[in-house]
Amino acid sequence: MIGTGLRFGYGTNGFANHRLEDALTIIAELGYEGVALTLDHHHLDPFAADLPARVARVAKRLAELRLGVVIETGARYLLNPRHKHAPTLLDDDSDARLDFLKRAIDIAADLNAEAMSFWAGVRPPHVSPDEAWQRLVRGCAQVAAHADNAGVPLGFEPEPGMLVENFEQWDRLRGEVGETLRLTLDIGHCRANELEEVAECVRRAGPHLVNVQIDDMRRGVHEHLEFGAGEIDFPPVLHSLAQTGYTGLVAVELPRHSHAAPDVAARSLNFLRVSQWLGEARAAGEGNLATELAAAGRKVGRANAEMARIRLLQSFQLSPQQVSDLYRYGDNEEKRAILRACPVPDLLRDALRSNDSRLVAAALGPAAAQLTDAEWRQAVLKAVFMGLQLAQVHGLNERADAELGRMLDGLRKEREAAGRIMPADAISLLERLR
Repeated sequence: MIGTGLRFGYGTNGFANHRLEDALTIIAELGYEGVALTLDHHHLDPFAADLPARVARVAKRLAELRLGVVIETGARYLLNPRHKHAPTLLDDDSDARLDFLKRAIDIAADLNAEAMSFWAGVRPPHVSPDEAWQRLVRGCAQVAAHADNAGVPLGFEPEPGMLVENFEQWDRLRGEVGETLRLTLDIGHCRANELEEVAECVRRAGPHLVNVQIDDMRRGVHEHLEFGAGEIDFPPVLHSLAQTGYTGLVAVELPRHSHAAPDVAARSLNFLRVSQWLGEARAAGEGNLATELAAAGRKVGRANAEMARIRLLQSFQLSPQQVSDLYRYGDNEEKRAILRACPVPDLLRDALRSNDSRLVAAALGPAAAQLTDAEWRQAVLKAVFMGLQLAQVHGLNERADAELGRMLDGLRKEREAAGRIMPADAISLLERLR
C-alpha cells in the first residue's frame, strides 16, 4: 500500500502455539512481506535428525508465499532445558552456543535469508568484565568467519542487560571483530520517551542495519503495537528509518502474544501501515493536508482511513479557517474525520443539516458539547428520525431534559398516526424523561 521501501514482517516467536507451516501461511495472508524465523524446538529445530529435509520444505514454502526471511537465534531453552538462553558466548562452555550459531548461519544460507541475528548474553558473575569481553570477541570472530564463507549477513543485536547493550558498545565490538558484524536494532530497546531520541537512535543505526525488530515499550516491558499503548511515537520513527534507505525487514517481535497471534498480527500490520503513512504525511506539512487526507483510503485501506485522518489532523495546530477549507473541499469521509478531529461549530451545524447519517453521528460525538441546548435537542431528534442508535450521542444522559422528552413525545405521536413505531432506544429515553 505504501511504497517507501519499508517491508514489514512478523516474528515466528509470536506464533509459538502454531505449526510453522500454519504460521507462515497466516503471516503471508495478512499481507506481511517476510518473517523473522526463530530457530526452536517447535518450529525449525536446528538439531533435528532430518534437518536438511525440513529446511528444504521451509525454503519451498517461503518461496511459494513470497516471504523474505531473517534468522533469529533467541530461543529461550533450546540449548539448555533448565537455564534460559544458556550457554552464551560468555560462558565457560560456550562451544554449544558457537555450534548453534554456525548451524543458524548454514540454515540462513540454505533459506537465502537476508540476515542471521544474535546477541552477546549476560556476563556470568564469576567471569570478569575483561575476560567476558575477550570471550565475546573470540566467539564473534569465529561466527563472522563462518558467515563470510557462507555469504550470510550478520546482525548483532545490542540488548539491555547484556554485555553489549547499546550502540557504542556494538561499535567497539565491530572495531575488534570486523566489518562483517552489522547491526540488528530492536526499536523498542531505544527505550526513550522523547520522540527525538528514538528517531535519532534509528538515524544513527541506519547505515549499519541488516535487521530491524519492532515493538513498543511501557515501563521497560515489551508492548504490542497500538496507538497509546506504549511510549514510542512510531510515525516519525518509521519515517526516519525509511529516510536512512534501509530496505530490509522490519519484523514485529511480540513473543508474549502467541495466545492471540492471528489477531495481534493483523492489528500490528494495520498499525504499521497507518504509522508509516502518518510519518510521511506529517513530514509533508500542512500545505499538503488536503492531498494526504484524500489519499488516506488508498494508502492505508478504507477500514483504517478515518482513524489515520483523525490522527493526522490532530498533528497540526490548524486555524478554524484552515479546518473550514479542508471540510468544504473534502468528501464525506474526509468531513467525518474533520468533525471528529477538530470540529468547528459552523461545521457541526452544516453536518446536522445533511442527510448523511455518518456525518450526523460524527456531529453528535464529543464535539456536540459546542452546540446550544436547542441545537442539540434538534440534533437528537434528527438522529431518532434517521434511525441512528442513541448510544452514539455524546452526553445523552447528562443533557437530556424535559423539553427533549416533549419533542420526542410529539415525534412518537406523529409516527403512531402514520402507522410507524419509534426505535426502542428512543422509547426508553422518552419513558425516562417523563
